[in-house]
Amino acid sequence: MSAPIVIAGAGIGGLTAALCLARAGKRVAVLERAAKIEEVGAGLQIAPNAGRVLAGLGLEGALSAIGIEPQAINIRRGRDGDILARLDLSGAREKWGAPFRVFHRADLQQALLQAALAHEAIDIRTSARVGDFVDNSGMVALRVHTEQGVEEIETPGLVGADGQRSAVRAHLLRTERDAPFYSGVTAWRALVPAGDAPPALRAPESNLWMLPGAHVVHYPLRDASIINVVVIVSEPPHAVDGASILSLPGRDLALALSRLRPAGDLRALIEAGAAWRHWPLFARPPLKNWSRGAVTLLGDASHPMLPFLAQGAAQAIEDAQALGAAFLQLGATTESAFAAYERARQGRAAQVVRASRRQGEYFHMGGPAAFARDLAIRALGGRGMLARNAWLYR
Repeated sequence: MSAPIVIAGAGIGGLTAALCLARAGKRVAVLERAAKIEEVGAGLQIAPNAGRVLAGLGLEGALSAIGIEPQAINIRRGRDGDILARLDLSGAREKWGAPFRVFHRADLQQALLQAALAHEAIDIRTSARVGDFVDNSGMVALRVHTEQGVEEIETPGLVGADGQRSAVRAHLLRTERDAPFYSGVTAWRALVPAGDAPPALRAPESNLWMLPGAHVVHYPLRDASIINVVVIVSEPPHAVDGASILSLPGRDLALALSRLRPAGDLRALIEAGAAWRHWPLFARPPLKNWSRGAVTLLGDASHPMLPFLAQGAAQAIEDAQALGAAFLQLGATTESAFAAYERARQGRAAQVVRASRRQGEYFHMGGPAAFARDLAIRALGGRGMLARNAWLYR
């Protein structure tokens, strides 16, 4: 029996890749450095482009059970709450083959994990950290650090799906200037009990509020008993410490943001958060190549992106689908499949990375530029705003 392809990382991208590779007839070993597979974070948006992939893996029932389908996205002026455009999402399934859904990140990861555990071609190990490796004529000699010590294994292919600070990427690209760098924006995240939120903000809808130098996104999760809220603020480098995760009560964060003059309901929503966690957002230089021989990268390891298009997880899911499809090509070796996967994905992923950054700049406009932006959004309306991003969802 052939040795399995190794995937480093059991996040959403890594688990989806395992399912796609198994569907392509490959044995897979997923190595997760944590002792327990559980996601950090809260809300996650899955647009139709990724929803189609997950449904194609037989997960439609699980997605329906754990996700919420927002009825609309409201784009609001942050200082008075005025709705500039309302994007009706009810026709997404018919138009793009899948709905827009929002999930608690841990719920989606667990659904993928259970599907992977049930597949006879997939083996998952925890407390197993991928160390250094050498590509020897198509077989990768890999050192794995476990609680019992260092284990040496051989695999026909290694996929680094181990996040923005990927150990696989660091070893693969050790001669390049490739360190993560601060993006200029930070995120404050909290889960707010729906009963503590202003009544006007409890509907099963997503909301985007735009302020000068900041924006806020919120939507309900699980049975709509909680609201996921993310505040994104432009901050100079000296204002953040990438090694620390701070926490603030809602009243303190609302006070710190009072200079932005948020609308009353928005301020009340921020105040309702018991504990806001502070996450500086980092980026990495774009890569000319993701793959070298029998080693490749996936998701945030290959193309980390700012969250302003809500496409980070979706692009990792698209990567996974393309990776599996590459192995279905007639006569594909691991090296040729990895190269085909990279060719299929690199252009689109780079386009989404660039578009995400531009979207953040658009959200954070102030003064006359913001006034012109708001007029443009109102003129386009909800249908026009959805059409602007149709290239993502098709």
